[in-house]
Amino acid sequence: MRLAPGARTYAVPPLALAVPCLFVLLPVGLALAGLGLFVLWFHRDPDRDVPADGVVSPADGRVSVLRTEDGRVRIGVFMNVSDVHVNRAPLDGVVASVDHRDGAHRPAFSKESEKNERVRVTTDSYELDLIAGAFARRIHPYVAPGDVVERGERVGHISFGSRADVLLPPEYDVEDVTVEVGDTVRAGETVLA
Repeated sequence: MRLAPGARTYAVPPLALAVPCLFVLLPVGLALAGLGLFVLWFHRDPDRDVPADGVVSPADGRVSVLRTEDGRVRIGVFMNVSDVHVNRAPLDGVVASVDHRDGAHRPAFSKESEKNERVRVTTDSYELDLIAGAFARRIHPYVAPGDVVERGERVGHISFGSRADVLLPPEYDVEDVTVEVGDTVRAGETVLA
């Protein structure tokens, strides 16, 4: 099973503590082992079959945002705890900037999440916001300015939660969108527009 970078950083401490605890305090040892295995499962990173055309979802989850901002369409995907949290490029592009903004850690599905910590990946044609949620404390971008990304390529992950928003290029409008709020999508596979 492929894991997102850094998964072992979160999984090794509870797994290491579980070993002696299994001999001394069995319930604590089992809980720590379970936590470590959950962390590994949470950071899974499966391969995806990217379709030939269209804007693909940047995240696994449910479409939670679909709105127009300054004449451009924004689509947000809320990632539940059971979703894969590796994020993918919705379109080909050249990364112009990767900007981190500190902020709150409100639930990613609420309106208050606009103030949450985020990393914005700006390309020559679209923007991708990786937004931390209530439990998420780490956003891990894999790209840097000047990188060329292909549609469906891994561009980062969020440890323990959140949302990924894509601000589509100006040539897309609401009529081009193929999903609705509440739809389940898969990163790199589901066509959004």
